[in-house]
Amino acid sequence: MKYHRMVENSTNYQRQTTMSKQLWIYDTTLRDGAQREGLSLSLEDKLHIARKLDQLGIPFIEGGWPGANPKDVQLFWRLTEEPLSQAEIVAFCSTRRPHTTAAEDPSLKPILSAGTIWITTFGKSWDLHVTESLKTSLEENLAMIQDTIEFFRSQGRRVIYDAEHWFDGYKNNPEYALETLKAAVAGGLSG
Repeated sequence: MKYHRMVENSTNYQRQTTMSKQLWIYDTTLRDGAQREGLSLSLEDKLHIARKLDQLGIPFIEGGWPGANPKDVQLFWRLTEEPLSQAEIVAFCSTRRPHTTAAEDPSLKPILSAGTIWITTFGKSWDLHVTESLKTSLEENLAMIQDTIEFFRSQGRRVIYDAEHWFDGYKNNPEYALETLKAAVAGGLSG
């Protein structure tokens, strides 16, 4: 019994050590890279880029914000019909809006409709952006982060959290920036 436990712990340690050395690449070309002034990617361009990234072995490809524009909706639909060979296509969105629930927020419905397993949601980490851009309280922002991640997890999705402007937030208010990460973990981030 004691020997079995040691072997089991040794195997878990080896697995954890191996996993911790793995590097996962998350490509944002289709959303962030396409925001360059004067650049406009067609649906066919986006599909071609996604397939090339897939062939290169990139494990995560951010496809855009479903519902933000018809082209992104079509991209997710086409990739559902003609899936990539190994890469996960990831939907991107913000946390829920203030003073509602994630389940009731209409902006999150197209994210689920995209049919992806993985979702990246971004939340405000800088208290200045919480009070000035979102015009809400710091406590409500923490609830928005946690509730959004919990909602997506309850729908069977895996979630990556993007702590928007985290370093600026940490520089200005380190305690609050750390609280935003704790809210994301409490929501059930995927590992």
